[in-house]
Amino acid sequence: MACIPILILLSLSSFCKSDDQLTYAKPLTSGNTLVSKGGDFALGFFSPTSSNRTLYLGIWYHNIPKHTVVWVANRNKPITSSVSAELAISNTSGLILSDSQGQTVWATNNKITAGDTGVTAVILDTGNLVLRSSNGTDIWQSFDHPTDTVLPGMRFVLSYKDRVVGRLVAWKGPDDPSDGDFSFGLDPSSKLQVVIWHGTRLYCRTMVRNSITVSGGPYRSNTSSIFYQTATDIGDEYYAVYTVSDGSPYARAMLDYTGKMKTLSWSNSSSSWTVIGEVPTACEFYASCGSFGYCDFSGTVQKCQCLDGYELDDLDFSRGCRRMEPLKCGKPNHFVALPVMKVPANFLHIKNRSFDQCAAECSSNCSCTAYAYANLSSDGTYEDPSRCLVWTGELVDTWKFSNNGENLYLRLADSPDQKNNNLVKVVTPTIGSLVILSCIAFVTVCIYRGKWRNKEIEQRQMLRYASSSNEIGGEYVEFPFVSFEDIATATDNFSDSNQIGRGGFGKVYKGLLEGGKEVAVKRLSEGSRQGIAEFKNEIVLFAKLQHKNLVRLLGCSIHGDERLLIYEYLPNKSLDAFLFGMSLFDYTSLKVLTT
Repeated sequence: MACIPILILLSLSSFCKSDDQLTYAKPLTSGNTLVSKGGDFALGFFSPTSSNRTLYLGIWYHNIPKHTVVWVANRNKPITSSVSAELAISNTSGLILSDSQGQTVWATNNKITAGDTGVTAVILDTGNLVLRSSNGTDIWQSFDHPTDTVLPGMRFVLSYKDRVVGRLVAWKGPDDPSDGDFSFGLDPSSKLQVVIWHGTRLYCRTMVRNSITVSGGPYRSNTSSIFYQTATDIGDEYYAVYTVSDGSPYARAMLDYTGKMKTLSWSNSSSSWTVIGEVPTACEFYASCGSFGYCDFSGTVQKCQCLDGYELDDLDFSRGCRRMEPLKCGKPNHFVALPVMKVPANFLHIKNRSFDQCAAECSSNCSCTAYAYANLSSDGTYEDPSRCLVWTGELVDTWKFSNNGENLYLRLADSPDQKNNNLVKVVTPTIGSLVILSCIAFVTVCIYRGKWRNKEIEQRQMLRYASSSNEIGGEYVEFPFVSFEDIATATDNFSDSNQIGRGGFGKVYKGLLEGGKEVAVKRLSEGSRQGIAEFKNEIVLFAKLQHKNLVRLLGCSIHGDERLLIYEYLPNKSLDAFLFGMSLFDYTSLKVLTT
């Protein structure tokens, strides 16, 4: 330690020989400093104004020209009665700060084990002041009691065992270290969201605890350095940590007296602090986008937008957004999922609920406007890891991120478009089914019409053969026409088991027509010598000759190259079978019935 006049700027103390710790025998007095081994930080007394009427114990950066204080012990109780002060180690109070009259101004209030004379207070290169016992145990540290600044490596504990712990309080002004109007920490009413307060009023909500156990993001300075912020949730503790990449310049996060949480990096070239991140800006201020509006971070410029199903109520967002379709209890409605969102404020936390139960809590309550769900832990560190949030009024202070957000399920009434969509969902399959059925019916009709058309063609062909006035004595002779399909069905598709004869011009099959009438079908072969003329002559002959002892021609058919004659069936065979011993029932020539 080296002695300097107390009113001289403390940045000049770097020219004095310093130590990094104090002991029982060597307290720290005004005009002296403790400097960390690496020379990064100093502990000593300072006066923030040129009037030098107040004296504070604090920690500041030692190796930069701009005097930057990162921690103040007696911020709300400066030493004003004298220009001298002392920081010493006490067995009953740990570290104790007193004025020239011996009045205690500030103390750590730690009891030290009797007889432990090796206790020291050391300032580390991290900026942490540690009260340490002789066996190396840390009794107290300034990192556990931050003022307005979080330094890299500091474990800023937001809550411990469901109790809000850490809190940053801004300076009252640029030259006044006492508690200002702005504070930063975990919201004690819910213990789920980190906020900035302006007095007792919400000023900005920065994050909400969700299913991401470790979350955060990097801040890049103009150099290659990276300042990384993480929020870690391990059950008993919920804390934030700032880290920097190796070789980076000095960096810090601090809540300034204007209410902004800033991330800063030191620039050696400009010998000044560069802001690499701050909140709030633009529409990040609490409820700046009004009810049912949200601050959109997904683009290059932050801007207010209305939630889905809402429209701007006025020319600006001061009055928020209004529903396009009002909710009506008992009427159809649905929930739309809005991804990567920071959930709104003023939520109700319902414990011990699954996702489906959380959704049911909202859908069964006509007043519920939205819900969100997250599992805070999957490793059993929480007795109740569920985080079911529901909203029953206006939705305010919602943000949309480009990543790292969560789903917000927003309740909307079924709009005319939605109803039309629902109608389309019902009507479209119905119409589709009807179209398919119509197509089937159309194809069926076409098939049958084709069959009937073929039948008509065949009939016309038959009429050309059998309805000639020259051939049949000027009389129009008409006899039944049988379709090829009916004949094929009657003969079981001309099955060999139904064959009853074979002749020179083809085969004869026994068939059973519709109605149970037995017939004999003569199927002329394609390679037979009987052509159209012979086929026509046989039809004309049988049309002219009608006798009770002659086999009767019942009908005929033409189908493509197929030519068929349908005779009455003779169950007792014909006379030639008895006269000549023929076993073949031959219908290829004129037959005489057996009587």
